Amino acid sequence: MPLLVMKFGGTSVADLDRIANAAKKVQREVERGYDVIVIVSAMSGKTNELVGWVEGTSKLYDAREYDAVVASGENVTAGLMALRLQEMGVPARSWQGWQVPINTTSVHSSARFVSIPRENMDAKFAEGFKVAVVAGFQGLSPEGRITTLGRGGSDTTAVAFAAAFEAERCDIYTDVDGVYTTDPRVSSKARKLDKIAFEEMLELSSLGAKVLQTRSVELAMRFKVRLRVLSSFEETDENSGTLVCDEEEIMESKVVNGVAFSREEAKITLFTIEDRPGVAQAIFGPLAEAGVNVDMIVQNISEKDYDDEHPGAVTDMTFSCPINQVERAKKALEQAQARGEIKYDELIIDTEVAKVSVVGIGMRSQVGVAARTFEALAAEGINIKVISTSEIKISVLIDRKYLELAVQALHDAFELEKA
Repeated sequence: MPLLVMKFGGTSVADLDRIANAAKKVQREVERGYDVIVIVSAMSGKTNELVGWVEGTSKLYDAREYDAVVASGENVTAGLMALRLQEMGVPARSWQGWQVPINTTSVHSSARFVSIPRENMDAKFAEGFKVAVVAGFQGLSPEGRITTLGRGGSDTTAVAFAAAFEAERCDIYTDVDGVYTTDPRVSSKARKLDKIAFEEMLELSSLGAKVLQTRSVELAMRFKVRLRVLSSFEETDENSGTLVCDEEEIMESKVVNGVAFSREEAKITLFTIEDRPGVAQAIFGPLAEAGVNVDMIVQNISEKDYDDEHPGAVTDMTFSCPINQVERAKKALEQAQARGEIKYDELIIDTEVAKVSVVGIGMRSQVGVAARTFEALAAEGINIKVISTSEIKISVLIDRKYLELAVQALHDAFELEKA
């Protein structure tokens, strides 16, 4: 039988009525001739509740017990979904991570997949079961302990199963009906895309679009798993939603396909650091050790011997990071200075910035994208603080108060409302 993977997020299984609605979608695929692996998240709000219980019990909790508690939310949903399908006459059973087994690393709360053996589930499909309902977000460590994969891990679970079982497609059901050119809440002209390339989706996910978890897109691109994003709350058919696929499946792509943004950004500048070999490592090594996710980096042209206190060449270094990592970054840099590893006159932190990015695989073969980007922002009087580019994206850091204006200006400049 052809096999399909279907994933339902927390809002899609938030209560018994929504679980029943999701089960009808699964039943429809079974009637079309598919065996189905269903990946479910915890019911909406349940994971936060479980995390709260853990933190209320122990501030310095054992990460292994944290995973044992937090993973239980998906177990409940999987059992309820299997029961609902059975009531509808669909042969189904639930699977927890250890029963498959989903083998992962031992890094609790952010484990990675190692392998998903097929034998146990293939045997049940051979016995006549049509649906395997798998608890997402969890796995089994080499030590035999329950692990979890981090927030959004159910998306990654779904893609991993699609790869392991060579599924025809992986359908991600969520509370939106596809991937848009930008957030419709920011621009009323946002348009739903019929198809988007893996690379574009990966960039959009990493730059702030929250439709798909970044690791799930990375895994899909690696194993060529065709993903489809569609709504749990609308009637759907084979043409619904947005297909995330290989670039070769897209006949012709626009130069820019989307505008992504992130409000939760901060800019940190170190003034008057030595311009010498190894200074970048002396700055970013401690930041990496502290778990700071550095993004955009700019180093100024060096200045020579500008006074008696600063002999030799000096420069300034600017970088961005998530706003919730600012204190961690500040502490790491101050400690590095105290150890004598780096020297700087001043550390300036700006937490009132945002990142806006234009993304498109068409940039590879088109010139002038940067010029159009900067022209559109200049026309609105928006100053650019930092610029970062790759083969298929251009990102800028701007004052946060101009975020919505910048998104709308770039969406208009590249005429993304047009198919």
